[in-house]
Amino acid sequence: MLGRLFSLFGGGVGGQPGIDFGPYRLRMPRLTDFPEWASLRAASRGFLQPYEPTWPEDDLTPQGFQRRLRSVYDEARFDQGYAFFIVERGGDKVLGGASLSHVRRRAAQSAMLGYWMGQRHAGSGIMSAAVPALCRHAFAHLQLERIEAACLPDNAASIRVLEKCGFRLEGHARDYLSINGMRRDHRLFALLPSDLSPPR
Repeated sequence: MLGRLFSLFGGGVGGQPGIDFGPYRLRMPRLTDFPEWASLRAASRGFLQPYEPTWPEDDLTPQGFQRRLRSVYDEARFDQGYAFFIVERGGDKVLGGASLSHVRRRAAQSAMLGYWMGQRHAGSGIMSAAVPALCRHAFAHLQLERIEAACLPDNAASIRVLEKCGFRLEGHARDYLSINGMRRDHRLFALLPSDLSPPR
């Protein structure tokens, strides 16, 4: 099963390139991505940190990146989650990332969507194309039947991404997650296959 999923999601097995959308691609991260990833995250620190859990002290080090990759591939191996970098199709320039985490099987068949974009690429429409591409692929190839997302109420750009994809607001969760060292309320969204906007 692992080989099949890595083939579907660009993990380097079976020669499959990943999930293509326009001039971009979603693929699983590689060790060789570290310089590009670390540079982009460092340059975007002030832009990203207000919307993310507190970064580990060694987050932008090679050791921290290796630990992150071990977690990514362990979760994929056990069908618990799938994390991807957004890259240009003609190269390996890292632009951002998107993930499906907390995969639940049996009656749930659901996962949580997460995503981030480097500051210099924000507002370009890339994430608004990446999210539906990932969701469409997850419904078709991971047999998910529901994708959930949580968003800070003041993150208007992220909410627009979800709404463009077809996500529907389902509720409000108090102190839902610890973001940048503080418990924060979140708006809760969900997407069903029938909600997904058609490809453009």
